[in-house]
Amino acid sequence: MMTNRSISRIIPAQATSDGAGVKLKRSLGQSNNARHDPFLLLDEFFSNEPANYLAGFPSHPHRGFETVTYMLDGHMLHEDHLGNKGHLKGGGVQWMTAGRGVIHSEMPQQDTGRMRGFQLWINLPAAEKMRPAHYEDIPANKIPRHQFTNGGEAILIAGQCQLNGESVRGYINGLDGQNLSTDPLYIDLRLKAGQSSHIILPAAHNAVVYVYEGEAQIGEQVLPSTISALLSQGEELSITASDDTRLLLLAARPIGEAIVQYGPFVMNTRDEIEQAMRDYRDGVLTSV
Repeated sequence: MMTNRSISRIIPAQATSDGAGVKLKRSLGQSNNARHDPFLLLDEFFSNEPANYLAGFPSHPHRGFETVTYMLDGHMLHEDHLGNKGHLKGGGVQWMTAGRGVIHSEMPQQDTGRMRGFQLWINLPAAEKMRPAHYEDIPANKIPRHQFTNGGEAILIAGQCQLNGESVRGYINGLDGQNLSTDPLYIDLRLKAGQSSHIILPAAHNAVVYVYEGEAQIGEQVLPSTISALLSQGEELSITASDDTRLLLLAARPIGEAIVQYGPFVMNTRDEIEQAMRDYRDGVLTSV
């Protein structure tokens, strides 16, 4: 008999800013205690006011984890230290493994209209923190979409699961033939009012639900928008939409290692963090 997942902890998103002043809401990652291994951070950025996003995210480093940027609306240009460029537009995803080091910028390519999306940070195990950096830009038309017979849909960014009795697979299940050791699942689930969805997840995975529009009910608890709900262990998850609802379902295999973070560097020890800072200062962050 399968065990139902329930809500074990609520983390309301807090208003903050990042980059050069981009306004956003942060749930996971607002403190060291607001993580759910291997998920380190979840930001939602959403504004119709250009002043809230135009300054963007100028050049900055990363080491030791992966960033997943999912755009709902708007246009961002990613550029890195190697001269690579990638355009991220509505419905598209960038999956970047920072590994031993990336120095990049993410800058808006619009001066009017809506900018909306999410950035998720996924930790890497110690054995992979110094792997070569890699990223892939995935346009919206390459990401599988699963339509429900009674309306609504699931946008399948990464991973595999059973969804309402059917096996579904996301776009990302390893980049360039490389398996992602945390085996992440990333689904944008869009439900009509009163609609339910039943998902079978790997029992060993940690899971998070983030409602970004409407309300969703899990068990007896109703989740309003801009709240991350950490889920208990189990296999089966049932979600019912109180009204037209959109939410992110995230799940991944926990790493179970020590985390030491200093801003954009996430390692296992303080010495490794200090080395990352020296490498960045000395201009060798990406090449050691």
